[in-house]
Amino acid sequence: MSEAKKINKHVLDMEGAAKRLKSVVNHTPLQLNANLSRKYQCNVYLKREDLQIVRSYKLRGAYNMMSQLPPEILAKGVVCASAGNHAQGFAYSCKKLGVKGVVFMPIPSPQQKVTQTKMFGEDFVEVILVGDTFDDTAVAAKAYTIEHGMTFVPPFDHVSIISGQATVGVEILEDIKSFTQHPIDYIFMPVGGGGLSAGVGSYFKKYSPSTQVIGLEPEGAPSMFWALKSGEPVELENIDKFVDGASVKRVGDITFSFCKDVLDDMRLVPEGKICTTILQMYNEEAIVVEPAGAMSIAALDDFAEQIKGKTIVCIVSGGNNDIARMQEIKERSLIYEGLKYYFLIRFAQRPGSLKEFVNKVLGPYDDITRFEYVQKHNKEAGPALVGLELRSKKDHELLIHNMKQYNINYNEINKDDNIYGYLI
Repeated sequence: MSEAKKINKHVLDMEGAAKRLKSVVNHTPLQLNANLSRKYQCNVYLKREDLQIVRSYKLRGAYNMMSQLPPEILAKGVVCASAGNHAQGFAYSCKKLGVKGVVFMPIPSPQQKVTQTKMFGEDFVEVILVGDTFDDTAVAAKAYTIEHGMTFVPPFDHVSIISGQATVGVEILEDIKSFTQHPIDYIFMPVGGGGLSAGVGSYFKKYSPSTQVIGLEPEGAPSMFWALKSGEPVELENIDKFVDGASVKRVGDITFSFCKDVLDDMRLVPEGKICTTILQMYNEEAIVVEPAGAMSIAALDDFAEQIKGKTIVCIVSGGNNDIARMQEIKERSLIYEGLKYYFLIRFAQRPGSLKEFVNKVLGPYDDITRFEYVQKHNKEAGPALVGLELRSKKDHELLIHNMKQYNINYNEINKDDNIYGYLI
């Protein structure tokens, strides 16, 4: 018998988890969003896990698992490896249970996440920075766990973790009754390692079987997408880690065994689209969402026709968004929307060539946001890196037309070019 089929025999204790967590987590609100409902001509409800105590749902799984450990095991201490939300949920659980915890985080982790983890754990948590990637960190954490006779608390691949995350679904089905007697037609949620989707998906299949359960991953980290295609978890060689709360190289064996049965559809969301949604939610709703938390809303455009007149729930999974990332978020959004472009331009080394470019090639509303030019003596052309922000997507066509008309020697930079990573 395959490992996946053995694992699938595990039973989730979702109702028990709800009881254990009742006095520990915030029962986060389910809110009807007027703007999104109007835009998509349906009723869109947001499950606001960004308002959780640690600003993400991850507390639910960590506390549910740790609170069930025998006292003599818990007394020896617990360990986790995480670059973000799991670490903070773990740390808060350690403080709540009065147990020693050790959090392993990659060395490049943002200082904000390290500080938040220490804040939630206070004196009960020690943070150890090791390794350049999460995979390096996880190896070190598991070795430390064995060496010190402690217990490892995984971020997603454990039935108690999955059961804890399922309580998000318990609350949704409780709260929707105060809004409508109609069943929820679609529920959208992010997928990283698969803990949230396995738990909430299982609860909905049991208590709201008519609901379409839609899983969402970032385009640059499609681990569940390919696991479902392959019939088993696969390890991706490279991933884009921008959506840090939902970017893993390999989903869990246990989570996959549930997700393959409960996910009705699995979609990929472009990182640029996610960034546009983050900005939209901040500017229009005053809601701060992290990239993973924005995916459920970002995906609605792809389902615009199917969801008309329906009852929709989007899980906003977290709001731990470092303000230092906002410039990158804006940049990615502009590029995705077709409003920001980068070019390598070889200007003729003669007087007036730059002036001609500004006056004749650029449109009246085109804005130069970056210009790096090195004059090369004894050469016909000098290279320049030029960043342009446009008012309208259609202005790009005119820009390219003008470059060709005035014989501008240019190369447009795209995300497949090596230099793209330097710019974004």
